Amino acid sequence: MKGKPARIIGLTAILSIVLGGAIGWAADVQGVSDTEIRIGAWAPQTGPAAPWGAVSRGTDVYFKMINAEGGIHGRKIKFLSFDDQYNPAKTKAGVKEIVEGPGVFAFVAGTGTACGLAVRDYLVDHGVIWIALPNGWAVKGDKHFFFLYPEYPDEAAILVKYAVEKMGKKKIAFFYQNDDYGKGGLKGAREELKKHNMKFAVEIPCEAQDRDLKSQAIKLKMAKPDAVIMWVNPLSAIIMRKTAAALKVETQWIAPSTLADTPFMNKVTDGLWEGTVYSCIAELAESGNPLVKKYKAAFDKYAPKSERWSFLYLAGIGFAEPLVEALKRVGRDVTTEKVIAELDKMKNFKGIFGHITFSPEDRQGQKEVFIAEALKGGKSKQLTGWIKR
Repeated sequence: MKGKPARIIGLTAILSIVLGGAIGWAADVQGVSDTEIRIGAWAPQTGPAAPWGAVSRGTDVYFKMINAEGGIHGRKIKFLSFDDQYNPAKTKAGVKEIVEGPGVFAFVAGTGTACGLAVRDYLVDHGVIWIALPNGWAVKGDKHFFFLYPEYPDEAAILVKYAVEKMGKKKIAFFYQNDDYGKGGLKGAREELKKHNMKFAVEIPCEAQDRDLKSQAIKLKMAKPDAVIMWVNPLSAIIMRKTAAALKVETQWIAPSTLADTPFMNKVTDGLWEGTVYSCIAELAESGNPLVKKYKAAFDKYAPKSERWSFLYLAGIGFAEPLVEALKRVGRDVTTEKVIAELDKMKNFKGIFGHITFSPEDRQGQKEVFIAEALKGGKSKQLTGWIKR
């Protein structure tokens, strides 16, 4: 779902103030009325990370399914999502507009490490629940934040261990985005390599906005690695794969779950994505899992015909599952404190992600991934069960 223009959000804010008494807004619970629960999100529908925007659109499909089933104890979910273009400044402006305009009870997901860091302190100050942060970093000490995407260092360590122990790789390179996202992966990968008395053959950074990666590809070719781990946004991965292919770089490519949309990556790389080994935080989109089938049916019903079912759509659903479960457990009397308490009691919750456990002392709910491989034609094959670092 693409975000509303600022003028529309602003109009919504005015109407909510004027009509507040009529629609029954709960004065003491922001974003909750007698009939609605407002949930917010941001995602890059345009820009270098635009493929990640499917996460928010997946959340939208899930909420439409929940509403069609009757909502949650008589309330429907009102989803407010906007396009921040993977630009932290736009993330800050949009979040402020939603929180201080219509008002929201919680935020779900919120794509991009830098974008999340840009609004972290603001959300702390305003006491808004932020669940399922897909950013791979944990905020310690704030009771309103809950994490589902495994921390990037842990995910990277799992990939390195698999590459060394299962694939027999001995000369690994690391190609990463020069920010908290890429550096988080690099940190965990270095730590795991050290356990095997190894170092990277070469570490090559790039900026998120780079469009010419020839110099980075040349460095890879000179290093002659037997595997390359990528920790970049989708556009950078696409450019690198095409550039490396033109330079005849032959190696095993490895990627995190952020690049797990294999049908898309296969299509835009003209088949070069085939053979990529990657980690995954959610069931595969083509899985026979009953929940996946249910969500695919909801996608077929509520998503525009121009949309494509994918891992990222599915991830957007998975990020929202624990919040919906907590709201169901709370009952009709929804408050921030009660929802937080229910989330903190969640033990081994299993939706389409790995097993999720929260507590006041540990808000990193999911710590598992599995390894998969991209096959010909954009299909995928699961190679392992769920793995923890």
